[in-house]
Amino acid sequence: MGSVRWWWAAVAVPLCVMCGCRVGPSAGAAVANPIDNGAIPANSIAGTVTFKGSPLAGATVTLSMTNDNTLVETAMTDANGNYSFSGVSATGDVAGEYQIWTQKTGYGFYPALAGGEAASGAKVMRWDYTGQFQGNGLTDTGIYFTVIDYVSRPGAPLTGANFTAYDGSNPLVQLAATGQRTSYADGDDAAEAKGVAWGSSGTVRFADNGDGSVTDTVTGLVWLKDAGCLPVETWAAAIAEANGLASGACGLTDGSKAGDWRLPNLNELASLVDLSAVHPALTSGNPFARVSTGIYWTSTSYFGGELGSPSAWAIRMDDGAYVNDGIENVKVASNSVWAVRGAGGGGLVKLAATGYYDEPSQQVAGDDGALQAGVGLTYPRWIDSGNGTVTDTVTGLRWMKAANCIVDTWAKAVAEVEALGNGQCGLTDGSAPGDWRMPNRNEMESLGDRMNGNEADAMNANYVWKSDAALYQAPVFGTFMVSQYYWTSTTDAAITSEAWAVFSCDFGVYDVPKANVGYALAVR
Repeated sequence: MGSVRWWWAAVAVPLCVMCGCRVGPSAGAAVANPIDNGAIPANSIAGTVTFKGSPLAGATVTLSMTNDNTLVETAMTDANGNYSFSGVSATGDVAGEYQIWTQKTGYGFYPALAGGEAASGAKVMRWDYTGQFQGNGLTDTGIYFTVIDYVSRPGAPLTGANFTAYDGSNPLVQLAATGQRTSYADGDDAAEAKGVAWGSSGTVRFADNGDGSVTDTVTGLVWLKDAGCLPVETWAAAIAEANGLASGACGLTDGSKAGDWRLPNLNELASLVDLSAVHPALTSGNPFARVSTGIYWTSTSYFGGELGSPSAWAIRMDDGAYVNDGIENVKVASNSVWAVRGAGGGGLVKLAATGYYDEPSQQVAGDDGALQAGVGLTYPRWIDSGNGTVTDTVTGLRWMKAANCIVDTWAKAVAEVEALGNGQCGLTDGSAPGDWRMPNRNEMESLGDRMNGNEADAMNANYVWKSDAALYQAPVFGTFMVSQYYWTSTTDAAITSEAWAVFSCDFGVYDVPKANVGYALAVR
């Protein structure tokens, strides 16, 4: 199979600004060969790219090397979806560390290693490629790829470095309904009833396992029944408390051991919230004990850049609001602790990962950045259809690209979205009034990626190669307004004159008076 070798222009910053160059601990420092004193023999890499179980030809697979920040080679998948690289060697006396990703117009991709990570010696991970684009890699808007990471070692070729393609018709996750059952306007959350339903009459959402744990039938996650057993703690102590939980404590007789339980990430804790309920925001008749209406920690840090974050996300369980006020969510504050276990997947839906990740030097054992629980995010994630719409390959939702077209009070914005159609707001998709709706809270939140320091900036970013100023990625949306509230169709059940809105910078969910003016996206 033919391939083309090409190189990035040399840059001063490492390829991964979050973790530093893998060549050594500091510039010019001597690094001992981790293998032996001889040359490291070349290996090969091979895999298959598929779409809905069939080979995908014509996908471009890229091989990059982190040691010297070079884009080494590209290969095109053949009619059977196969690709390969040969001569995968090392740089100097240090084992070569390589990363592989895939692109083809109209698709997003997620990697999978045949036999798993342990068998292959490689791993699937997110990686920061910001430094290769128009900024300095430190203060500019980040861009994150989902890659296969592989270290070339003697006699260890990588086979089964596979990728699955997604185009929105085969989403990785389906979103659950919010639980809201009362409609406050035509076209709102309860009227549209979007998402996987779970609140029908006679359905038991939370199953008491009789051993001190409760299974959520929506997500398949298992929760500690006694939500007030673990003491109020600072963030790091909360993670340690949850990690140390085991059978014999907090009423558990489930045979669990230390390390089985963890502090939930932001998506996991938010999945408990029933937006028809308040005081607490949990489905009535649930079997939990001692649920606080105060604030619970999540294991997801509030993005803080290369040096980490002094804050973490938390949720007020009284009404389900996200907490980020600079006081209650700083990691030295004390909040309630609720433990979860399991990978999910046994329920009605699977939860997406938050997107947050940490390099080992920044990880707190058991935090979201280390565990990255949930279904991983595709790369590329977004498909621009060229007709005023953009598709999310993670959820399959189609969004109106013009993010600044509708701005009004809540009820008027709901009606304006319902009336959208071809010829309005840049749409040339043939849609008619009634095809579009205002997103509910779960749908709007699904756009978030917790590695983005500013979600709106990331949506607006125009990524240009530093080497030759060529366009790499155009903005996902058209003018996503910075520091503005975007409406959801979901009313705050605690104060029905308010609706849940997402703040465009941090993508936190906050209750805002419906009489206020805010922006609105449209989804279908």
